[in-house]
Amino acid sequence: MKGPKFLAEQVGILRTKVGACWPGTRAVFRGHDLHQDLRNADWLELYLFGITGRRFTPQQVKLLHGIWVITSYPDARIWNNRVAALAGNSRSSPVLGVAAALAISEARIYGGGPGLRSIDFFQRAGQAVAAGQELRDFITQELKSCYIYGYGRPINSRDERLHWLAELAKEQGLDQGRYFNMAFEVEKILLGMGKPNLLMNYAGMISALGADLGLTPREFHIFLLPMFLAGMPPCWVEAAEKPEGALFPTPCNDIAYEGEATRSWRGRVF
Repeated sequence: MKGPKFLAEQVGILRTKVGACWPGTRAVFRGHDLHQDLRNADWLELYLFGITGRRFTPQQVKLLHGIWVITSYPDARIWNNRVAALAGNSRSSPVLGVAAALAISEARIYGGGPGLRSIDFFQRAGQAVAAGQELRDFITQELKSCYIYGYGRPINSRDERLHWLAELAKEQGLDQGRYFNMAFEVEKILLGMGKPNLLMNYAGMISALGADLGLTPREFHIFLLPMFLAGMPPCWVEAAEKPEGALFPTPCNDIAYEGEATRSWRGRVF
């Protein structure tokens, strides 16, 4: 922890490399005038530039756009969309509803959580293989200590999004990366180990692509932040049009209560 002298030097001043604004004059975004130099930038391109400080090719931006689009499901039954929908049905604001839905989108076994752990797995696997270890041995070692994120999926182990994302990667000339090919090799090894349910899932493919684009786990994690966003507002809008309380109502008879039995309460006179 920095000492008092260091803290005193930070009082009343912000030292930053990412940018600043001067109301009424201009705004700077990572050394560029936001309005003069970057006003025609693609929004995702700007977003990535803000995260990483580097520029991406049009093909890379197209692929990363696709990662967001392909998983934008406007289904209020999905765990995070349900939060947005219930907010709309209870007459809460769209900002609060969608923000809450985004907040739970990085759960450990769904959404952003598996992607973060999956890109970490691929990068460690790449280091191990570069050091001479067989990929199969590395996988065996991983399985002894933890679950390999990016493989396996509840409800249906076959992920309907992978075909479309792989096709997009091929269209953009980004399907021959080291980690993208490794992702399929890992799946083949897992199936050969007698684990038929551990097919590659969306987190596995997108994290392999992210690793090939040179994203660090932290950068990839931030990139994933709005991945489900486009599917949330439709759920909020439709739920807000329904009568209040009409979305996913739960009858009391459907609740399995195992707590204290009904008790009689005697009033006390003071």
